[in-house]
Amino acid sequence: QVQLEESGGGLVQPGRSLRLSCAASRSIFSLYAMGWYRQPPGKQREWVASITRAGSTNYSDSVKGRFTISRDNAKNTVYLQMNSLKPEDTAVYYCNIVPEQERYWGTGTLVTVSS
Repeated sequence: QVQLEESGGGLVQPGRSLRLSCAASRSIFSLYAMGWYRQPPGKQREWVASITRAGSTNYSDSVKGRFTISRDNAKNTVYLQMNSLKPEDTAVYYCNIVPEQERYWGTGTLVTVSS
């Protein structure tokens, strides 16, 4: 069964915005903090942002001030609002619990920032 499903990626010009969604199973959403991760082409996967069950958030230095993670408890969904996108943000974006667990990695959603 697919327990985490990302969506919302696409091609966007630098400086524009995009919102990603991650639909989680009820069991996962109710038990863990959630996070967004990304893997740029040719690079290792890295943590981007996280949100606890209580709503506390944290961000990597590279996205702080530009990205906002949020959650909708009724929909068991986590969002990543990405503003002021840069070419360096180009990556496959994944959601997972925090700390991440290998078995939850899915296909992710591709974000390409290019003019």
